[in-house]
Amino acid sequence: MDIQLSSPAVLETEIRLARPPKAARASDFVSRLQVMQAVIGAEHFAVLRLSGHGLPAARKLTLSLHNWAQDVDGNARALLEAHGAAMLAHLEASMLPLLWEGAGDNQFAESGAEPFTARLPARLLPWSGIAFPVRLGAHGNGYVVFTGTFIAPSSDLIVDMHMKSCQVLIDMLAGEERKLAPSEALSEREIACLQMAGDGCISEAIAEKMGLSVHTVNAYLGTATTKLDAVNRIQAIAKAIRLGYIT
Repeated sequence: MDIQLSSPAVLETEIRLARPPKAARASDFVSRLQVMQAVIGAEHFAVLRLSGHGLPAARKLTLSLHNWAQDVDGNARALLEAHGAAMLAHLEASMLPLLWEGAGDNQFAESGAEPFTARLPARLLPWSGIAFPVRLGAHGNGYVVFTGTFIAPSSDLIVDMHMKSCQVLIDMLAGEERKLAPSEALSEREIACLQMAGDGCISEAIAEKMGLSVHTVNAYLGTATTKLDAVNRIQAIAKAIRLGYIT
């Protein structure tokens, strides 16, 4: 009996079609994280990204993506105030997922892999949670967090969710880099203005240092903000730090 082999061109097409497409939009990442949230039995997710370099005081976790429908700022602030410092220190030293129990009798957080997870102090937040640390180099570090009343993943599920969390941040980082095509790369003056703004200089001070008008400085900062797909100057500075444009 003869065995029919696909031609190289057909085989290449089949392989290409079998590859999952890379997520490029925020809605794609939300969908993926919502599926993970459902599998782990959580109620919400949040992606925290590390920004800043150098001394520990210059580094912080910022909320990058979430599905908190209400009181987003309050939830993010509560999470970072309760566990932000511990999460930053943990990210430097360990890749073990972090678990914590929320306040109240109905809150529960356990895992089938207790030696392979670490615990944060209990009852500091109204909800329990698990945070998967991700380290991808200078610009891709952070956590994928799932919160809810009952967090009790098995050891196999923890491994699977940790791998998926890493892939989510890999794809988010790749998407950010693709957005900054050569034609959209920041100019030297845009970078200089962002650097001084990140150092705390106001537009008038930047204009004086660079020998430009305040209007021109604001224009450079505006175009840099647009190129970085940021909603405001503060977010543009954070993204520029993550992408290595400024320090």
